[in-house]
Amino acid sequence: MSKTLYPEITYEKCVKCGLCIKKCKHGVYDKSKAPTPVVVFPAGCIQGCHGCGNLCPMGAIHYKGDKTGWVPPKNKK
Repeated sequence: MSKTLYPEITYEKCVKCGLCIKKCKHGVYDKSKAPTPVVVFPAGCIQGCHGCGNLCPMGAIHYKGDKTGWVPPKNKK
């Protein structure tokens, strides 16, 4: 069974702070070969965690396949 949830970065919003890399302890992100964080191991994303998305100051992270109704804090009203 393939994994259906994984993070995506909206690069137009990303300010390259690297907080997502520091927060994620599962190796989902890397910045060593690009100026911005890149999703390199989407299978490492933990269902329902949303840690990196909650920490992103620009609301640049969303989760493809997420059915929880989670909204980036930057976009909450």
